[in-house]
Amino acid sequence: MNKPFKIGIAGLGTVGAGVVKILTKHADVISSRAGRDIEIIAVSARNKDVDRGVDLSGFYWVDDARDLANYDGLDAVIELIGGDSGIAAELVSSALDNSRHVVTANKALVAHHGYALAKKAEDNGVSLAYEAAVAGGIPIIKSMREGFAANEINAVYGILNGTCNYILTVMRESGRGFDEVLKDAQDLGYAEADPAFDIEGVDAAHKLCILTSIAFGVKPDFDALQNDGKIQGITKVNASDIAYATEFGYRIKLLGIARSIDGKIMQMVEPCLVPVSSPMGGVEDVYNAVYVDGDFVETSLLTGKGAGEGPTASSVVADIIDLARGFDIPTFGIEADKLKDASWVNMGETSSRYYLRFSVIDKAGVIADISSILKGQNISIESLSQRGHDEGRSVPIVIISHESKHAEMIKAVSLIKELESCTDNPCLMRIEEL
Repeated sequence: MNKPFKIGIAGLGTVGAGVVKILTKHADVISSRAGRDIEIIAVSARNKDVDRGVDLSGFYWVDDARDLANYDGLDAVIELIGGDSGIAAELVSSALDNSRHVVTANKALVAHHGYALAKKAEDNGVSLAYEAAVAGGIPIIKSMREGFAANEINAVYGILNGTCNYILTVMRESGRGFDEVLKDAQDLGYAEADPAFDIEGVDAAHKLCILTSIAFGVKPDFDALQNDGKIQGITKVNASDIAYATEFGYRIKLLGIARSIDGKIMQMVEPCLVPVSSPMGGVEDVYNAVYVDGDFVETSLLTGKGAGEGPTASSVVADIIDLARGFDIPTFGIEADKLKDASWVNMGETSSRYYLRFSVIDKAGVIADISSILKGQNISIESLSQRGHDEGRSVPIVIISHESKHAEMIKAVSLIKELESCTDNPCLMRIEEL
Protein backbone atom coordinates (compact mmCIF):
# COMPACT_ATOMS: atom_id res chain seq x y z
CA MET A 1 0.00 0.00 0.00
CA ASN A 2 1.14 3.58 -0.68
CA LYS A 3 2.44 5.83 2.07
CA PRO A 4 -0.22 7.43 4.30
CA PHE A 5 -2.03 10.56 3.19
CA LYS A 6 -1.45 13.07 5.98
CA ILE A 7 -3.87 15.86 6.84
CA GLY A 8 -4.28 18.73 9.26
CA ILE A 9 -7.73 19.94 10.33
CA ALA A 10 -8.49 23.58 11.11
CA GLY A 11 -11.78 24.03 12.92
CA LEU A 12 -13.21 21.46 15.32
CA GLY A 13 -16.83 22.48 15.55
CA THR A 14 -19.73 20.23 14.60
CA VAL A 15 -18.32 19.34 11.18
CA GLY A 16 -14.66 19.14 12.22
CA ALA A 17 -15.47 16.78 15.07
CA GLY A 18 -17.61 14.77 12.66
CA VAL A 19 -14.66 14.39 10.28
CA VAL A 20 -12.50 13.05 13.10
CA LYS A 21 -15.25 10.59 14.07
CA ILE A 22 -15.65 9.25 10.54
CA LEU A 23 -11.92 8.90 9.88
CA THR A 24 -11.51 7.11 13.22
CA LYS A 25 -14.58 4.86 13.04
CA HIS A 26 -14.17 3.84 9.39
CA ALA A 27 -10.37 3.89 9.19
CA ASP A 28 -10.07 0.42 7.66
CA VAL A 29 -12.74 0.77 4.98
CA ILE A 30 -11.56 4.27 4.10
CA SER A 31 -8.00 2.99 3.76
CA SER A 32 -9.20 0.27 1.39
CA ARG A 33 -11.17 2.71 -0.73
CA ALA A 34 -8.45 5.36 -0.81
CA GLY A 35 -5.67 2.88 -1.51
CA ARG A 36 -3.72 4.08 1.50
CA ASP A 37 -4.17 5.11 5.10
CA ILE A 38 -5.43 8.60 5.87
CA GLU A 39 -3.77 10.01 8.98
CA ILE A 40 -4.73 13.09 10.96
CA ILE A 41 -1.42 14.60 12.00
CA ALA A 42 -2.36 18.00 13.43
CA VAL A 43 -5.49 19.89 14.48
CA SER A 44 -6.30 23.45 15.38
CA ALA A 45 -9.25 25.32 16.87
CA ARG A 46 -9.96 28.45 18.88
CA ASN A 47 -10.09 26.69 22.25
CA LYS A 48 -8.06 23.60 23.09
CA ASP A 49 -9.97 22.78 26.26
CA VAL A 50 -13.45 22.27 24.83
CA ASP A 51 -14.87 18.73 25.06
CA ARG A 52 -15.76 17.89 21.46
CA GLY A 53 -16.77 14.28 22.05
CA VAL A 54 -13.75 12.93 20.17
CA ASP A 55 -10.28 11.88 21.29
CA LEU A 56 -7.71 14.40 20.02
CA SER A 57 -4.83 13.21 22.17
CA GLY A 58 -3.06 11.46 19.31
CA PHE A 59 -2.77 14.61 17.17
CA TYR A 60 -0.44 17.58 17.41
CA TRP A 61 -2.24 20.72 18.54
CA VAL A 62 -1.50 23.89 16.57
CA ASP A 63 -2.52 27.11 18.29
CA ASP A 64 -2.66 29.26 15.16
CA ALA A 65 -4.54 27.51 12.37
CA ARG A 66 -2.61 29.47 9.76
CA ASP A 67 0.50 27.52 10.74
CA LEU A 68 -1.03 24.38 9.21
CA ALA A 69 -0.32 25.88 5.78
CA ASN A 70 3.35 25.00 6.12
CA TYR A 71 3.17 22.30 8.80
CA ASP A 72 5.82 19.71 8.05
CA GLY A 73 4.67 16.58 6.25
CA LEU A 74 1.05 17.46 5.51
CA ASP A 75 -0.45 16.50 2.15
CA ALA A 76 -3.69 18.42 2.67
CA VAL A 77 -5.24 21.06 4.89
CA ILE A 78 -8.90 20.68 5.86
CA GLU A 79 -10.40 24.13 6.45
CA LEU A 80 -13.60 24.04 8.53
CA ILE A 81 -13.44 27.46 10.14
CA GLY A 82 -15.76 29.34 7.78
CA GLY A 83 -16.06 32.90 6.53
CA ASP A 84 -14.90 34.55 3.33
CA SER A 85 -12.04 36.44 5.01
CA GLY A 86 -9.77 36.33 8.05
CA ILE A 87 -8.02 33.18 9.24
CA ALA A 88 -9.88 30.83 6.91
CA ALA A 89 -8.98 32.79 3.79
CA GLU A 90 -5.38 33.26 4.88
CA LEU A 91 -4.98 29.56 5.68
CA VAL A 92 -6.43 28.36 2.37
CA SER A 93 -4.42 30.80 0.30
CA SER A 94 -1.16 29.99 2.08
CA ALA A 95 -1.76 26.24 1.93
CA LEU A 96 -2.25 26.39 -1.84
CA ASP A 97 0.84 28.57 -2.18
CA ASN A 98 2.75 25.87 -0.30
CA SER A 99 1.46 23.17 -2.68
CA ARG A 100 -0.87 21.60 -0.13
CA HIS A 101 -4.24 20.30 -1.25
CA VAL A 102 -7.18 22.01 0.44
CA VAL A 103 -10.57 20.58 1.39
CA THR A 104 -13.14 23.07 2.64
CA ALA A 105 -16.82 23.31 3.52
CA ASN A 106 -16.60 27.09 3.20
CA LYS A 107 -19.23 28.17 0.68
CA ALA A 108 -18.67 31.89 1.31
CA LEU A 109 -14.95 31.61 0.60
CA VAL A 110 -15.50 29.73 -2.67
CA ALA A 111 -18.32 32.05 -3.81
CA HIS A 112 -16.30 35.21 -3.15
CA HIS A 113 -12.76 34.09 -4.02
CA GLY A 114 -13.19 30.85 -5.95
CA TYR A 115 -11.66 32.03 -9.21
CA ALA A 116 -8.45 33.34 -7.61
CA LEU A 117 -8.13 30.25 -5.43
CA ALA A 118 -8.74 27.94 -8.41
CA LYS A 119 -5.92 29.62 -10.33
CA LYS A 120 -3.64 29.36 -7.32
CA ALA A 121 -4.39 25.65 -6.91
CA GLU A 122 -3.64 24.96 -10.59
CA ASP A 123 -0.47 27.06 -10.56
CA ASN A 124 0.82 25.00 -7.64
CA GLY A 125 -0.27 21.59 -8.89
CA VAL A 126 -2.79 20.90 -6.12
CA SER A 127 -6.56 20.69 -5.73
CA LEU A 128 -9.20 22.82 -4.04
CA ALA A 129 -12.05 20.47 -3.06
CA TYR A 130 -15.36 21.72 -1.62
CA GLU A 131 -18.10 19.10 -1.96
CA ALA A 132 -19.36 19.93 1.53
CA ALA A 133 -19.82 23.61 0.67
CA VAL A 134 -23.05 22.97 -1.25
CA ALA A 135 -26.03 20.89 -0.08
CA GLY A 136 -24.28 19.04 2.74
CA GLY A 137 -24.40 15.30 2.10
CA ILE A 138 -25.70 15.56 -1.49
CA PRO A 139 -22.79 14.90 -3.90
CA ILE A 140 -23.86 17.70 -6.22
CA ILE A 141 -20.37 19.04 -6.99
CA LYS A 142 -19.13 15.59 -8.04
CA SER A 143 -22.32 15.01 -10.02
CA MET A 144 -22.04 18.26 -11.94
CA ARG A 145 -18.29 18.12 -12.60
CA GLU A 146 -18.29 14.42 -13.51
CA GLY A 147 -21.69 12.79 -13.88
CA PHE A 148 -23.14 15.54 -16.07
CA ALA A 149 -19.88 16.44 -17.81
CA ALA A 150 -21.16 15.22 -21.20
CA ASN A 151 -24.09 17.64 -21.11
CA GLU A 152 -24.69 21.25 -21.93
CA ILE A 153 -26.46 22.46 -18.81
CA ASN A 154 -29.66 24.42 -19.35
CA ALA A 155 -30.48 25.07 -15.71
CA VAL A 156 -29.61 24.18 -12.13
CA TYR A 157 -32.03 25.00 -9.35
CA GLY A 158 -33.29 23.79 -6.04
CA ILE A 159 -33.82 24.07 -2.32
CA LEU A 160 -30.36 24.95 -1.04
CA ASN A 161 -30.99 25.88 2.60
CA GLY A 162 -32.36 23.34 5.06
CA THR A 163 -33.09 25.92 7.76
CA CYS A 164 -35.49 27.85 5.54
CA ASN A 165 -37.12 24.67 4.27
CA TYR A 166 -37.68 23.51 7.84
CA ILE A 167 -39.23 26.84 8.84
CA LEU A 168 -41.58 26.91 5.84
CA THR A 169 -42.55 23.28 6.41
CA VAL A 170 -43.41 23.79 10.08
CA MET A 171 -45.26 27.05 9.37
CA ARG A 172 -47.46 25.16 6.89
CA GLU A 173 -48.02 22.15 9.13
CA SER A 174 -48.69 24.12 12.31
CA GLY A 175 -50.14 27.41 11.09
CA ARG A 176 -47.72 29.26 13.37
CA GLY A 177 -45.92 32.47 12.49
CA PHE A 178 -42.37 32.94 11.23
CA ASP A 179 -40.80 34.28 14.45
CA GLU A 180 -42.16 31.47 16.58
CA VAL A 181 -41.00 28.74 14.21
CA LEU A 182 -37.59 30.39 13.81
CA LYS A 183 -37.16 30.20 17.59
CA ASP A 184 -37.94 26.46 17.45
CA ALA A 185 -35.36 26.02 14.68
CA GLN A 186 -32.76 27.75 16.84
CA ASP A 187 -33.62 25.59 19.86
CA LEU A 188 -33.22 22.46 17.72
CA GLY A 189 -29.89 23.62 16.31
CA TYR A 190 -31.19 24.03 12.76
CA ALA A 191 -30.69 27.80 12.86
CA GLU A 192 -27.80 29.83 14.28
CA ALA A 193 -28.18 32.31 17.12
CA ASP A 194 -27.81 34.94 14.38
CA PRO A 195 -29.82 33.34 11.56
CA ALA A 196 -29.54 36.22 9.07
CA PHE A 197 -27.40 34.38 6.49
CA ASP A 198 -29.98 31.60 6.31
CA ILE A 199 -33.29 33.43 6.47
CA GLU A 200 -32.17 36.34 4.27
CA GLY A 201 -31.09 33.97 1.50
CA VAL A 202 -27.35 34.67 1.61
CA ASP A 203 -26.36 31.08 2.43
CA ALA A 204 -28.40 29.77 -0.51
CA ALA A 205 -26.93 32.48 -2.74
CA HIS A 206 -23.36 31.43 -1.94
CA LYS A 207 -24.25 27.88 -2.97
CA LEU A 208 -26.05 28.97 -6.13
CA CYS A 209 -23.07 31.10 -7.13
CA ILE A 210 -20.86 28.00 -7.02
CA LEU A 211 -23.34 25.84 -8.93
CA THR A 212 -23.73 28.55 -11.59
CA SER A 213 -19.98 28.58 -12.17
CA ILE A 214 -19.78 24.82 -12.67
CA ALA A 215 -22.94 24.62 -14.76
CA PHE A 216 -22.08 27.37 -17.23
CA GLY A 217 -18.28 27.59 -17.14
CA VAL A 218 -18.22 31.12 -15.72
CA LYS A 219 -16.23 32.78 -12.97
CA PRO A 220 -18.08 32.73 -9.65
CA ASP A 221 -19.49 36.23 -9.20
CA PHE A 222 -21.33 36.70 -5.93
CA ASP A 223 -21.64 40.45 -6.47
CA ALA A 224 -23.82 39.79 -9.52
CA LEU A 225 -26.30 37.98 -7.27
CA GLN A 226 -26.36 40.78 -4.72
CA ASN A 227 -27.33 43.39 -7.30
CA ASP A 228 -30.88 44.34 -8.26
CA GLY A 229 -32.60 42.46 -5.47
CA LYS A 230 -31.65 39.01 -6.76
CA ILE A 231 -31.36 37.65 -3.20
CA GLN A 232 -34.53 37.54 -1.12
CA GLY A 233 -35.09 35.52 2.01
CA ILE A 234 -38.22 34.22 3.70
CA THR A 235 -38.73 36.83 6.41
CA LYS A 236 -41.67 38.45 4.59
CA VAL A 237 -43.55 35.18 4.10
CA ASN A 238 -46.32 34.88 6.66
CA ALA A 239 -48.68 32.11 7.70
CA SER A 240 -51.49 33.47 5.54
CA ASP A 241 -49.29 33.32 2.42
CA ILE A 242 -48.57 29.66 3.13
CA ALA A 243 -52.28 28.96 3.67
CA TYR A 244 -53.27 30.74 0.45
CA ALA A 245 -50.57 28.92 -1.51
CA THR A 246 -51.86 25.60 -0.18
CA GLU A 247 -55.38 26.53 -1.21
CA PHE A 248 -54.18 27.21 -4.76
CA GLY A 249 -52.30 23.88 -4.89
CA TYR A 250 -48.79 25.21 -4.17
CA ARG A 251 -46.11 25.15 -1.52
CA ILE A 252 -43.69 27.95 -0.81
CA LYS A 253 -40.00 27.08 -1.11
CA LEU A 254 -36.88 29.23 -1.00
CA LEU A 255 -35.31 28.43 -4.36
CA GLY A 256 -31.95 29.15 -5.92
CA ILE A 257 -32.33 29.20 -9.70
CA ALA A 258 -29.78 29.59 -12.49
CA ARG A 259 -30.91 29.28 -16.13
CA SER A 260 -29.34 29.84 -19.50
CA ILE A 261 -31.56 32.13 -21.59
CA ASP A 262 -30.42 33.03 -25.11
CA GLY A 263 -26.75 32.82 -24.18
CA LYS A 264 -27.11 34.79 -20.96
CA ILE A 265 -27.54 33.56 -17.39
CA MET A 266 -30.42 34.30 -15.08
CA GLN A 267 -29.80 33.61 -11.42
CA MET A 268 -31.81 34.46 -8.33
CA VAL A 269 -32.61 33.32 -4.80
CA GLU A 270 -36.15 33.96 -3.59
CA PRO A 271 -39.25 32.28 -2.15
CA CYS A 272 -41.43 30.85 -4.90
CA LEU A 273 -44.65 28.90 -5.21
CA VAL A 274 -44.17 25.39 -6.61
CA PRO A 275 -46.90 22.82 -7.27
CA VAL A 276 -47.70 20.52 -4.36
CA SER A 277 -47.67 17.61 -6.81
CA SER A 278 -44.15 18.37 -8.08
CA PRO A 279 -41.07 16.56 -6.71
CA MET A 280 -39.81 19.93 -5.40
CA GLY A 281 -43.10 20.49 -3.57
CA GLY A 282 -42.58 17.21 -1.73
CA VAL A 283 -39.15 18.10 -0.32
CA GLU A 284 -39.81 18.97 3.31
CA ASP A 285 -38.16 19.62 6.66
CA VAL A 286 -34.37 20.16 6.63
CA TYR A 287 -33.88 18.38 3.31
CA ASN A 288 -32.27 19.99 0.26
CA ALA A 289 -32.99 19.18 -3.37
CA VAL A 290 -31.01 20.09 -6.47
CA TYR A 291 -32.25 19.70 -10.05
CA VAL A 292 -29.87 19.64 -13.00
CA ASP A 293 -31.34 20.11 -16.48
CA GLY A 294 -28.98 18.94 -19.25
CA ASP A 295 -29.49 18.60 -22.97
CA PHE A 296 -28.92 14.81 -23.03
CA VAL A 297 -29.62 13.73 -19.46
CA GLU A 298 -32.75 15.92 -19.35
CA THR A 299 -33.75 16.52 -15.72
CA SER A 300 -32.15 14.80 -12.73
CA LEU A 301 -32.96 15.32 -9.06
CA LEU A 302 -30.61 14.85 -6.12
CA THR A 303 -32.01 15.17 -2.62
CA GLY A 304 -30.81 14.64 0.93
CA LYS A 305 -29.93 16.42 4.15
CA GLY A 306 -28.20 19.69 3.42
CA ALA A 307 -26.49 20.31 6.75
CA GLY A 308 -25.51 18.73 10.04
CA GLU A 309 -22.52 16.88 11.39
CA GLY A 310 -22.99 13.58 9.57
CA PRO A 311 -23.93 14.68 6.04
CA THR A 312 -21.42 17.55 5.86
CA ALA A 313 -18.56 15.61 7.44
CA SER A 314 -19.28 12.73 5.06
CA SER A 315 -18.78 15.03 2.07
CA VAL A 316 -15.54 16.40 3.54
CA VAL A 317 -14.17 12.88 3.96
CA ALA A 318 -15.25 11.95 0.43
CA ASP A 319 -13.07 14.79 -0.86
CA ILE A 320 -10.15 13.62 1.28
CA ILE A 321 -10.50 10.10 -0.15
CA ASP A 322 -10.47 11.47 -3.71
CA LEU A 323 -7.28 13.40 -3.02
CA ALA A 324 -5.64 10.37 -1.39
CA ARG A 325 -6.47 8.38 -4.54
CA GLY A 326 -4.69 11.02 -6.60
CA PHE A 327 -7.91 12.12 -8.28
CA ASP A 328 -7.57 15.62 -9.69
CA ILE A 329 -10.17 17.72 -11.49
CA PRO A 330 -10.24 21.49 -12.05
CA THR A 331 -11.99 23.38 -9.29
CA PHE A 332 -15.01 24.37 -11.37
CA GLY A 333 -14.83 21.53 -13.88
CA ILE A 334 -12.66 23.32 -16.44
CA GLU A 335 -9.30 25.07 -16.15
CA ALA A 336 -9.53 28.40 -14.37
CA ASP A 337 -8.17 30.31 -17.38
CA LYS A 338 -11.07 29.00 -19.46
CA LEU A 339 -13.75 30.29 -17.08
CA LYS A 340 -15.61 33.17 -18.72
CA ASP A 341 -17.00 36.39 -17.35
CA ALA A 342 -20.73 35.76 -17.28
CA SER A 343 -23.25 37.72 -19.27
CA TRP A 344 -26.26 38.19 -17.01
CA VAL A 345 -29.92 38.37 -17.97
CA ASN A 346 -31.77 41.61 -17.26
CA MET A 347 -34.19 40.34 -14.60
CA GLY A 348 -36.76 42.93 -15.63
CA GLU A 349 -37.13 41.17 -18.98
CA THR A 350 -37.85 37.76 -17.45
CA SER A 351 -41.44 36.55 -17.31
CA SER A 352 -43.39 34.47 -14.82
CA ARG A 353 -46.77 33.99 -13.25
CA TYR A 354 -46.99 35.69 -9.87
CA TYR A 355 -48.70 35.46 -6.51
CA LEU A 356 -49.57 38.84 -4.98
CA ARG A 357 -51.08 39.64 -1.60
CA PHE A 358 -52.16 43.13 -0.57
CA SER A 359 -53.69 44.44 2.62
CA VAL A 360 -56.19 47.20 1.82
CA ILE A 361 -59.01 49.14 3.43
CA ASP A 362 -62.29 47.41 2.66
CA LYS A 363 -64.19 50.08 0.75
CA ALA A 364 -65.78 50.58 -2.65
CA GLY A 365 -63.43 51.02 -5.60
CA VAL A 366 -60.30 49.44 -4.16
CA ILE A 367 -60.34 46.38 -6.41
CA ALA A 368 -61.05 48.63 -9.40
CA ASP A 369 -58.00 50.75 -8.52
CA ILE A 370 -55.75 47.69 -8.26
CA SER A 371 -57.12 46.18 -11.47
CA SER A 372 -56.55 49.46 -13.29
CA ILE A 373 -52.90 49.60 -12.19
CA LEU A 374 -52.31 46.01 -13.27
CA LYS A 375 -53.97 46.65 -16.63
CA GLY A 376 -51.79 49.72 -17.12
CA GLN A 377 -48.70 47.52 -16.72
CA ASN A 378 -49.96 44.87 -19.17
CA ILE A 379 -50.63 42.39 -16.35
CA SER A 380 -53.50 39.99 -16.85
CA ILE A 381 -55.27 38.54 -13.80
CA GLU A 382 -55.88 34.81 -13.60
CA SER A 383 -57.73 35.02 -10.29
CA LEU A 384 -58.49 37.75 -7.75
CA SER A 385 -60.25 37.39 -4.45
CA GLN A 386 -60.87 39.51 -1.40
CA ARG A 387 -60.46 37.47 1.76
CA GLY A 388 -63.11 38.49 4.26
CA HIS A 389 -65.37 41.54 4.49
CA ASP A 390 -64.96 44.20 7.16
CA GLU A 391 -65.95 47.58 5.79
CA GLY A 392 -63.55 50.35 6.73
CA ARG A 393 -60.91 47.93 8.04
CA SER A 394 -57.92 46.22 6.47
CA VAL A 395 -58.51 42.99 4.56
CA PRO A 396 -56.27 40.90 2.30
CA ILE A 397 -56.61 40.70 -1.46
CA VAL A 398 -54.91 37.76 -3.17
CA ILE A 399 -54.11 37.72 -6.88
CA ILE A 400 -52.66 35.10 -9.21
CA SER A 401 -51.43 36.65 -12.45
CA HIS A 402 -50.95 35.24 -15.89
CA GLU A 403 -47.37 35.31 -17.19
CA SER A 404 -46.05 38.84 -16.87
CA LYS A 405 -42.75 40.67 -17.26
CA HIS A 406 -40.89 41.14 -14.02
CA ALA A 407 -40.23 44.87 -14.57
CA GLU A 408 -43.91 45.55 -15.20
CA MET A 409 -44.93 43.56 -12.13
CA ILE A 410 -42.46 45.43 -9.92
CA LYS A 411 -43.77 48.75 -11.26
CA ALA A 412 -47.37 47.70 -10.62
CA VAL A 413 -46.61 46.67 -7.05
CA SER A 414 -44.86 49.99 -6.37
CA LEU A 415 -47.91 51.89 -7.66
CA ILE A 416 -50.31 49.80 -5.59
CA LYS A 417 -48.22 50.49 -2.48
CA GLU A 418 -48.83 54.21 -3.04
CA LEU A 419 -52.61 53.81 -2.94
CA GLU A 420 -54.15 55.43 0.11
CA SER A 421 -56.12 52.26 0.69
CA CYS A 422 -53.01 50.02 0.84
CA THR A 423 -52.16 49.43 4.52
CA ASP A 424 -49.10 47.17 4.38
CA ASN A 425 -46.22 46.19 2.11
CA PRO A 426 -47.46 43.79 -0.58
CA CYS A 427 -46.11 40.26 -0.84
CA LEU A 428 -44.94 39.25 -4.33
CA MET A 429 -43.64 35.77 -5.24
CA ARG A 430 -42.97 34.00 -8.51
CA ILE A 431 -44.84 30.84 -9.41
CA GLU A 432 -42.40 28.24 -10.73
CA GLU A 433 -44.00 25.26 -12.50
CA LEU A 434 -41.02 22.98 -11.91
